[in-house]
Amino acid sequence: QVQFVESGGGLVQAGGSLRLSCTDSGRIFGGHVVAWHRQAQGKQREWVAGISWSGETNYADSVKGRFAISRDNAKNTVYLQMNSLKPEDTAVYYCNVVVGRTEYWGQGTQVTVSP
Repeated sequence: QVQFVESGGGLVQAGGSLRLSCTDSGRIFGGHVVAWHRQAQGKQREWVAGISWSGETNYADSVKGRFAISRDNAKNTVYLQMNSLKPEDTAVYYCNVVVGRTEYWGQGTQVTVSP
C-alpha cells in the first residue's frame, strides 16, 4: 500500500530547476529519516539525499551543491529542490522511509531533463 504521494516531476531543459514534494498520508514520517532515491531506466535505484527529523541532511556526491532536501514536519511533507539539472538526472524519483525492518515507498515521480 502506497503511503506517500510524490509530485513535482516533469520535463525541464538542462540547467533548469524542479521541486519535488513527498507527502505522507499515513503519518509514518514522524521521527524518522526520509530519503529520496532515483532510478534511471535500465539502472539500479540509487540514494540521492536524506533528512533527519531534526533537519540534518546528507547528499550523494552526484547532486551535492545542486539539490537541497528539506521537510515541513507540520505538513508531513519532504521536498527536494533540484537546481542546475543535467540530463543524467533523468529518472523516476521516489521518497522512502525505513522503520525497523519495513521500508515504505511512494509511487515515484518522473523527472526528465533534456539536453
